[in-house]
Amino acid sequence: MRALAVDAQSARTGALVPLNLPDPEPRRGELRVRVRASGVCRTDLHLLDGELRAPSLPRIPGHQIVGEVDAVGPEVSIPIGARVGIPWLYSACGRCDACLRGQENLCASARFTGLDVDGGYAEYVLARSDFALRLPESADPVRQAPLLCAGIIGYRSLRQAKVVPGERVGLFGFGASAHIALQILRHWGCEAYVFSRSPAHRRHALDLGARWAGGAEEPPGEPLDAAVIFAPVGHLVPMALEHLRPGGRLAINAVYMSDLPSMPYSVIYGERSVVSVAHATRNDGRELLELAQQIPIVTTVSAYPLKDANRALADLRASSFNGQAVLIVD
Repeated sequence: MRALAVDAQSARTGALVPLNLPDPEPRRGELRVRVRASGVCRTDLHLLDGELRAPSLPRIPGHQIVGEVDAVGPEVSIPIGARVGIPWLYSACGRCDACLRGQENLCASARFTGLDVDGGYAEYVLARSDFALRLPESADPVRQAPLLCAGIIGYRSLRQAKVVPGERVGLFGFGASAHIALQILRHWGCEAYVFSRSPAHRRHALDLGARWAGGAEEPPGEPLDAAVIFAPVGHLVPMALEHLRPGGRLAINAVYMSDLPSMPYSVIYGERSVVSVAHATRNDGRELLELAQQIPIVTTVSAYPLKDANRALADLRASSFNGQAVLIVD
């Protein structure tokens, strides 16, 4: 199969390397998925840049995977030909305290697609059948792909921020996750206030129904009940807190983030709270996919052929498109 991977030199060269590999063979409990589309996530950039480290190299990135089941190992009930989505959470132990509390995303033995195991920048990928998500087969796989991470983690971020219908909610950074979160907020009857340095992203937010869009340093005109930071930029934390009302909640959605700056106690005083968002559970995925059909969520995508994955990552780094880049694998 054709694939693109991070190797030992990628952090220096800033580029994935092309590989030709044997087609993977599923083992007990595994699916082999013929990849149709794979989302390009900022987490993939963190892996490419060496800010996240895979346990071994080369590693094929990609964890927003849509495709059809092509082969199965023993003890798999999902039929060949079924449309499935493969998200970031590859597996969890199911036995530890975190798993038993329903927080498998915090399992110390959790493994992640495109980091601990090979991901979707390839023609085929293996996945645990019990962690695969069934998808409607009539939808465009390119538009489904952003739901598998951007959608799921955006949904969990809103839940971690304890957003309730009718609230004023700030979104800091307006890329793949936030453009889906905004549609959820509108469905819940919330007002969305978007903070972005990109004029194109601010226009996109207003087109999708944001109440207000501006820079992080600009006052939105109303105190916010809750906010989510999507950009991996630590200095946004005190800025976001300053926009919250007393008792407001801030969720930080970042698997990697630059250091938080020193800040005066006054910005968090008044029972404002801060919580991080660490991965997501299978249940988050099921709930988001059900919600996506109810709303329905319409993803904004820029499509690239698999061979142009490096260009897609460069464009993501430059924030040169709205929504999400998606690789088409044919």
